[in-house]
Amino acid sequence: MAIIYRTSALAQRHAEIGGALEDWNGMGTAWFYDHSDERARADYEAVRTRAGLMDVSGLKKIHLSGPHAAAVIDRVTTRNVDKIMPGRASYAAMLDDRGLFIDDCVIYRLSVNDWLVVHGTGAGHESLAMAAFGRNVTMMFDDDLHDISLQGPVAVDFLAKHVPGIRDLAYFGIVQTKLFGKPVMISRTGYTGERGYEIFCEGRHAIALWDAILEDGRDMGIRPVQFSTLDLLRTESYLLFYPGDNSQTYPFRDQPCGDSLWELGLDFTVSPGKTGFRGAENHYSLEGMERFRIYGVKLDGTAPAGEGAELLKDGKPVGVVTFGMHSALNDHNVGIARMPVDCAVPGTTLTVRNADGIEIPCVSEEMPFYDKDKSIRTAKG
Repeated sequence: MAIIYRTSALAQRHAEIGGALEDWNGMGTAWFYDHSDERARADYEAVRTRAGLMDVSGLKKIHLSGPHAAAVIDRVTTRNVDKIMPGRASYAAMLDDRGLFIDDCVIYRLSVNDWLVVHGTGAGHESLAMAAFGRNVTMMFDDDLHDISLQGPVAVDFLAKHVPGIRDLAYFGIVQTKLFGKPVMISRTGYTGERGYEIFCEGRHAIALWDAILEDGRDMGIRPVQFSTLDLLRTESYLLFYPGDNSQTYPFRDQPCGDSLWELGLDFTVSPGKTGFRGAENHYSLEGMERFRIYGVKLDGTAPAGEGAELLKDGKPVGVVTFGMHSALNDHNVGIARMPVDCAVPGTTLTVRNADGIEIPCVSEEMPFYDKDKSIRTAKG
């Protein structure tokens, strides 16, 4: 049984909507406002066609400040932090000494020597703490800092009414500003594949901002969306969740858990030519030694692949679908899968077998399925 030891200031609002808080990353999180298919579809379509407001405060937020802050982050993550200027952010991976993936994060450079690292459910905090030991750096875990995610095509139009210049904020840009009279940091980030924004605020202001956004944005179709909506959005946008897409959930037989960036398709997170980060030598040595690939599957019909559904080739189990979804809006039935390298070729004929025994024909297909050229999430103006 998970121990919930972190509390969102928005827990009361989630309860009022009907959310029973369940653990995510140690925080009570509104996975569902209700379990109906109608709610899931409405929340998904709100983000894809208008905008949804989601509490993602369960992400772990760590401040690093001081002369050695950059060196600590450079050691732990795959990005060259010297390339990140104040007011910018970057998505990165974190590895263990074996060169295998243990977490992902967004690195925010707030000023010259002040940084914020926001990470998920892996061992990112522990890795940063090891690298910070004995260095001229302060490291603070900040659970007062809340993260409200406004995602969808009308998000920029809504914010433009209140934040001058928000249309000029580039993808992975940061602005320190105010919203409804409250101090906030807004970053052009998110995990939905849409043009979206994360609004960081003090815990004492979270309810006021939540309420004001929903009230002022009602006529634009902005609505609160349950956390599980992310699974639908991320699946068609090729955005992975640790540990749900990893060997920590789907272990190898007679092998310890751990996946390489080459297997996960996250090798792009390594800055060109970078060395010296934790696990670097082993990471590079693993290229070409992939045991599997994270790849897409496109299913016939409208019945989605269940979480953990078997993937078959010629009637034999060869992999697993980590998450599947059907979208009437985008007219596809797709999933993220762990499959053999030789199957990760567009058009490979496969079969999904759900837990109820139903088999669904499918073919392998490159991801993302939605916004293939990423023009939506990176749009300007």
